[in-house]
Amino acid sequence: MATSQGHTGTGTALDPNHQLPAVIARNQKTVHDGFWKKMARFAGRVPFAEEAAAAWYCARDPKTPIRVKATLLAALAYFVTPVDLIPDVVAAFGFTDDATVLMAAIGLVSSHIRPSHRKAARAALDLPPADAEK
Repeated sequence: MATSQGHTGTGTALDPNHQLPAVIARNQKTVHDGFWKKMARFAGRVPFAEEAAAAWYCARDPKTPIRVKATLLAALAYFVTPVDLIPDVVAAFGFTDDATVLMAAIGLVSSHIRPSHRKAARAALDLPPADAEK
């Protein structure tokens, strides 16, 4: 029997409830395998490094809701993936698209990025504690 989309049967391959876990898992692997490698490779040139690292810690936190993890992992996977709209090696503009995607994702889920995530990010990036800058 055909569905309203013209598909037959009850195939789960097209059901978003079955696709989402696979997409999240793929993004999680991409981010796990490449996030810190890319951060190290472009050390000092990623203007949003602290925000990206805080997002990374939030996405790995077991207390973070799955929809928040999915949003952050998708944005971080875009950052890690070598195929960009604007290549990262282009001076001054290379991270513009990455920053836009990540900042949009963080804007959507910012209430879930806790002070502990930010503190861990600063420590991982060897930055002084936030309260030490005041």
